[in-house]
Amino acid sequence: MAAAADLELALDARAALGEGAIWNESLQRLHWVDIAGHRVFTFDPATGENHAADVGAMVGTVVPRARGGLMLALHQGFAALDPATGRVRPLPPPPEHDPAKARFNDGKCDPAGRFWAGTMSFVKGQALGALYRLDPDGAQRVMLRDVRTSNGIVWSLDRRTMYYIDTPLMRVDAFDYDEATGAIAARRPALAIPPGIGRPDGSTLDAEGMLWIAMWAGGRVTRWNPRTGELLRTIRVPAGNVTSCAFGGPRLDTLFITTARDGLTEAQLAAQPLAGGLFRIRPGVPGLPAPAYAG
Repeated sequence: MAAAADLELALDARAALGEGAIWNESLQRLHWVDIAGHRVFTFDPATGENHAADVGAMVGTVVPRARGGLMLALHQGFAALDPATGRVRPLPPPPEHDPAKARFNDGKCDPAGRFWAGTMSFVKGQALGALYRLDPDGAQRVMLRDVRTSNGIVWSLDRRTMYYIDTPLMRVDAFDYDEATGAIAARRPALAIPPGIGRPDGSTLDAEGMLWIAMWAGGRVTRWNPRTGELLRTIRVPAGNVTSCAFGGPRLDTLFITTARDGLTEAQLAAQPLAGGLFRIRPGVPGLPAPAYAG
């Protein structure tokens, strides 16, 4: 394992609700979003340039597309984005999704290139969201119902388990996953989040199969063994609302971390001047290439 480096500010972005960090291997760029700011970013770590595309709606997450461009999960549903022109092409919204009751939030592509993204309920305490799957042929399927706040989703190294976060449940759940069909089954708790460290938000997997989770209202990123439930490491972040994390860089050895200003009081913002920033650290373990949408 390589030596770890200290956390540093990569970009003082002051994002209202930074989220959705993902590394584009072919472009050697980091994509991320400001949900409340309606923007999709493409960050070049080599130059510090952060290109912004205004997509005209809340945008929960972004993933690369194998044939070029990006795929998004907007408030109302999936969409394609051409970053060169800024053109957004919405797909038909899932028939079960009611944008008055929920909006799309976090998501990622599975090893076969299917785009999974879930919704979060606008009504606190009510499970009005769902987890959807966009297949390469354009078909959309409901994979889970009765979701409160759909968040981090990753697949194990052997591609047989899917890990998933519904934030208010304060745990990570595991599912049996069939790469050939995209089916999931046998939901069970994988690890429980103890009180006092925040609420689980976005997540990513490292090359050792360990799970990294951004902690909303916790000011930290945590590393876990998803097979034993053991908390392995904590990285403190100078922003309370930590939202997502993704490995990137030429050797995939840099962990990029997004944060948010949303939900903070004026006093908290004054005490956290870097809230909404994009951070990075070399934690001493590399990550894995992010699958692109195959459609």
